Amino acid sequence: MNPLREERAKKMGVATYVKDEKDAIQEVILQSGIKVKPVYTPEDLEAVGFDYEKDLGDPGEFPFTRSLHPLGYRSRNWTTRQYTGFGTPEQTNERFKLMISHGQTGLNVAFDLPTQMGYDSDDPMAEGEVGRVGMAVDSLKDLEVAFKDIRLDRIGTGLTINAVASVMLAMYQAMAENFGYDRKRISATPQNDILKEIVGRGAWVYPVEPAVRLIGDVIEYAMKELPRCNPVSVCGYHIRESGCTPAQEISYAFLIAFAYIDNVVARGYRAEDFVGRFSFNLNVFGNLWETVAKFRAARKLWARLLRERYGVKDKKALFLRGIFGGGGSGMTKQQPENNIVRGAYYALAAALSGAQTTALCSFDEAYTIPTERAALLSLRTFQILMDEIGLRDTVDPLAGSYFIETITKQMEEKILEEMEKVEKVGGMVEAVASGYVQREVARQAYEYEKRLQEGQVTKVGVNRYTEGVDMEVELHEYNEAWASLQVERLRELKKNRDGRAVGRSLKALENAAREGLNVMPYLVTCSKEYATLGEMAGVFREVFGEYVEPGIF
Repeated sequence: MNPLREERAKKMGVATYVKDEKDAIQEVILQSGIKVKPVYTPEDLEAVGFDYEKDLGDPGEFPFTRSLHPLGYRSRNWTTRQYTGFGTPEQTNERFKLMISHGQTGLNVAFDLPTQMGYDSDDPMAEGEVGRVGMAVDSLKDLEVAFKDIRLDRIGTGLTINAVASVMLAMYQAMAENFGYDRKRISATPQNDILKEIVGRGAWVYPVEPAVRLIGDVIEYAMKELPRCNPVSVCGYHIRESGCTPAQEISYAFLIAFAYIDNVVARGYRAEDFVGRFSFNLNVFGNLWETVAKFRAARKLWARLLRERYGVKDKKALFLRGIFGGGGSGMTKQQPENNIVRGAYYALAAALSGAQTTALCSFDEAYTIPTERAALLSLRTFQILMDEIGLRDTVDPLAGSYFIETITKQMEEKILEEMEKVEKVGGMVEAVASGYVQREVARQAYEYEKRLQEGQVTKVGVNRYTEGVDMEVELHEYNEAWASLQVERLRELKKNRDGRAVGRSLKALENAAREGLNVMPYLVTCSKEYATLGEMAGVFREVFGEYVEPGIF
């Protein structure tokens, strides 16, 4: 090889196939380890053992690789559900109404850090964080303000909260019933995925076993009392954001879901009775083709594994449902206008992947909570794809591509390989409790960042094409008055509520937690007595203790 070419290839971090001095072809390896050839032919499909009925099938039919619905987007749009919430419940209510008025079809609620961790706004642990990265919620009264004049029988709501998801769902039910809605008519999706918190975000509170038990309580309760709610949204998204590969994202998400299924099956239920209400939150960023292959392979594998592991037969119970979107890890502070373009491609990837629900990180999210302008621009990006570009014209337009079908099959194999590694160390609960998964994700994150800094991974505006002037970004400023207002509201609540009734409801909750009863009915009672989130979460802290993170290095 010519020394100059060899040096250039080394700097770019790619291997080269060489036919002769004049013909060098860069080797492309996707993050999941799949090697991409320059050209694909029918022989590639034969090499991976592709079979139309087994691997693809018709839209809306097992294994659902192409779509969950026979007509795809021709029969229904995807739901747009931008992540929304900041400051006080009043401000969040205004933003909800703004997005709905501009065509958003679902809500996805952001909570501040104290709320996520089960602390009230007047707790010393909450100082400086009240309303900063999401809406502050201390009690049922706050939800009554946030959802005032929202049609809860028409708008589905995602509740992005995990450690205290059981408390928040109970508050949501109490709020809806106080507004006059039948609990069997409301649709809410608490994220409620504590294993991914331990792996990917760190917003845990309780030890692994009781935390998984609380998730099982929510699933069991929703089966009986909240039939339109999705009791868990398994989040490969955050594990991907933390550094894992696309194949690992799906493998870890599935094994986490199996852990929750196993908890409820051990209570005497069949998986088929409840798994149809499981939802997933999966990430979109990076290579377009790898992303599309990931989602197509995931739909196929989920349906097949539910059949094989749990004997699920009902067609709708085999659907991989959820929200595909985000792309936060792909957004950059450098040249932030580039994020508008990135976001459009991420939205395109979600659409080509057959997403049922989508959300998109806004171009300014590397700096701030999205401004109104940025949030609406993300919403318009989806609407342009739906109504102008032709993404709804036909189902799974990439089906039959030699390239896409080959790498979808290869992605399936990579996902199964990663699942097998976790199974060998005792399954997902043990792998998380021991820190195995955390170590693997941390290693992948380190390797990716190293390649990024060395220029082996291209990031436009960051390590290539860096010339130019960065735009000024309008910041969504934090207002210290939010905390004062929230604390004053909480003080008034505690002064005017029936303290004895609150005490009785919290004592009943404590007894239920200690005796192994399903805590959800007791949480609903506590919520209706206006017990605070911190008081209810505190009961669980007292009974269960707190999680201690294992060393992973």
